[in-house]
Amino acid sequence: MSEARALLESGDIAGLIRHLRFNADGMELAELARLMEGAAAMSGFDDMREAAAAMAREQAPQQLYDFGYACVERGIPFLAVPALRRALEMLPDEPVLLMELVSALERENRHAEAVAVLEPRVASLEPWPARYLLAHNALFAGDLARAEHEAGLLPAPDDQDWRPAHDRLGRMIARARAARAMRPLDSTDLRGWHFALTGGLLVTISPYGFHDGMTGRFAYTSDGFATCRRGLDRLRLILDAAGRRPVSVGLLPDRSSRILGLAAARLFGLPAEPFAPGRPDVLVIAYDLNETEADGLWERAEGQVLFEHASCWTDPPPVSADVTGLLHQVVKSPWGERLRISPAGEAETVPPDDRPVEDLADEIVRADPHEDDGADEGVPPDPDEALAALVRAVGGHWLTGPRDAVRSPGPVSSSRFG
Repeated sequence: MSEARALLESGDIAGLIRHLRFNADGMELAELARLMEGAAAMSGFDDMREAAAAMAREQAPQQLYDFGYACVERGIPFLAVPALRRALEMLPDEPVLLMELVSALERENRHAEAVAVLEPRVASLEPWPARYLLAHNALFAGDLARAEHEAGLLPAPDDQDWRPAHDRLGRMIARARAARAMRPLDSTDLRGWHFALTGGLLVTISPYGFHDGMTGRFAYTSDGFATCRRGLDRLRLILDAAGRRPVSVGLLPDRSSRILGLAAARLFGLPAEPFAPGRPDVLVIAYDLNETEADGLWERAEGQVLFEHASCWTDPPPVSADVTGLLHQVVKSPWGERLRISPAGEAETVPPDDRPVEDLADEIVRADPHEDDGADEGVPPDPDEALAALVRAVGGHWLTGPRDAVRSPGPVSSSRFG
């Protein structure tokens, strides 16, 4: 508590929120409320300030709910959880409290906890949304059997607004079943769960920190021309295994995507043209979908394949790519400003590479895809044939439905920084 108070008194609201993320569950609710009342006052969030002040005075169900609701609305749902849990203990049959707690847990990717909260009460609630949320969170917690069971009991929704969620759940479960024939779908199977949840095929399993919390994802990575070339070579492997034959490459407007798209066109012997939504049989190349214009990509044109080289797993893009090169928290492109260690052992900033996009594309084409970047020992092998076999096994469930955004990392957790 002394550290939390010191952070508040110094005006370090971001530091306070980071501190509370790891300590709030063990704090007294009144003390937590007083901290957030001060933080909200400094931030100009009157709704949060008023709700926190009310909860500091009295921890009754209404005050607890109002504080939890304000936390969810302000994007700090982890602070809502202890207050909403206390309120639900007081009123265990109140569905509004239950649904708000489930919402907070789900936004925090605490899917197993959401299942535990819903399971004993779901039979007494309307199936939409209660049983849907139970099936959805069971799947994201890695319990495919439970998700299948609950989805089997779920009637089609009468409300048209729930139809997309119903269809999306069905597609995810069908993809998980298909992947299960080739993959373990356990807590370390990043590629299997990535396909089940997003519908996309993951090219690269990170060889760094696999057994130390990363489980196949990158934290900070300094990308290279060789990595870009490896990603495109494996994209070709996937297309060949699936029997897909694009007729052109669609170039997205940002500089990084144009560089990578031109390289793909040269490697695959295809013409390159500006991306046009609705054009069939196009291979659309993105470097990072968070850094480009993604309009027109949610609905897939006939035969269209979307490849994203570097996808941020802590801030997922607005659409899920059909093929993803690697999952990162922070990436530095080969042509962007970057840090490197000088021969003298000191960190120095390398300015951006301002060569024309055509020259940088040629650099990718010339790169050695087998260049050894160094890897940790004991990383599971990832041969080309294993990826090709997965593509063949799940081919009937690939490139189906819209490219839904997926905000949760799912059953495979990775350490995150910052």
